[in-house]
Amino acid sequence: MAEFISEYYLAMLMVVSLLAGIFTGYPVAFLLGGLGIIFAFIGGIPVPFLATVGSRIYGGVVENWLMIAIPLFVFMGLMLESSGVARRLLLTLQRVFGRTPGGLAISVAILGVVMAASTGIIGASVVMLGLLALPVMMRQGYHPEMACGVIAASGTLGILIPPSIMLVLMGSILQVSVGDLFKAALIPGLLLGALYVAYLLIIARIKPHWAPLPDLDATDTDTSPLMLALARDLFGPCVLIFAVLGSIMAGIATPTEAAAIGALGSVILALLMRSISWNTLSKTVQETARTSAMILFVVIGATSFSVVFKRLGGDYMIEALITGTGLGPYGLLLLIMGLIFVLGFFLEWIEISFVVLPLVAPVVEILDFGLGLSSQAIL
Repeated sequence: MAEFISEYYLAMLMVVSLLAGIFTGYPVAFLLGGLGIIFAFIGGIPVPFLATVGSRIYGGVVENWLMIAIPLFVFMGLMLESSGVARRLLLTLQRVFGRTPGGLAISVAILGVVMAASTGIIGASVVMLGLLALPVMMRQGYHPEMACGVIAASGTLGILIPPSIMLVLMGSILQVSVGDLFKAALIPGLLLGALYVAYLLIIARIKPHWAPLPDLDATDTDTSPLMLALARDLFGPCVLIFAVLGSIMAGIATPTEAAAIGALGSVILALLMRSISWNTLSKTVQETARTSAMILFVVIGATSFSVVFKRLGGDYMIEALITGTGLGPYGLLLLIMGLIFVLGFFLEWIEISFVVLPLVAPVVEILDFGLGLSSQAIL
């Protein structure tokens, strides 16, 4: 019993060390893996057990065919970013909402939804919106808080709206259908985007000096008919979204196969727009490799950390702390969501997915929400 309690303390110390190490600026992937190895020796975990960590990494990560979808979705997003699709769509949306208070901010929010459904990654959306929209919004006199806020909020829709890389990893972690996760996340993601637009409309009415109307004569350089321009710039991304999501949700293709369709479709779209070159393709491939390697290293480090954390009784500790509050199913669900919200200040979605999700999933699975749902449906 005393040994079990001491392992509890080690598990808590692992979490504290992780949070403290993040503030040092040390790479999170090496921090997670290093803490796993260090605490394995501190906790007196037998050396043969560490071999299971390697087999878990090799069998659960390296050999997992679902992981192939990650670089393909990353490539698709980066290719769309460099092909100029987003820039043209932003200018067209600005023409559509030009006379609406907060029209440019609304255009950015809608563009965030479209690009989230086209890319599946956060980094590409945030960087793209920051480079494209922020200078334009600042030149038009937008309040810095509103300009930065709408870009940050809209850019992060890529983590929720399918095809999201986070949902692909969640499917691998929880051993559930990625297609089902895509179906479950589609409506909440679109609803969140609609709430962003509604908020921008309200705040632009309440504080018009935060979102002044632009001088369309000075900003509109496209002389083509508005509806024709909108159809032209929306057609490519919509076809790509339908090809990727439609093939997954209809059961025609697996997530990996759909990711390959999306990657090829982004190249074809760039070719049709005559915005691809050898230099663009080379940079896209290099950035894809860099981003995919970063994700893979974090996944490997998080796997090492979570395996040792569970071996020290961390999963039982988390379950005891959560269920010991005496809250009902919905209260526990709100508590878990609040915990993940707070952890989001310190950890990225990859660490939360691979470290926190496997710990709280068993707790959520045993909750009875009175809806007659199975454990798989709840997850």
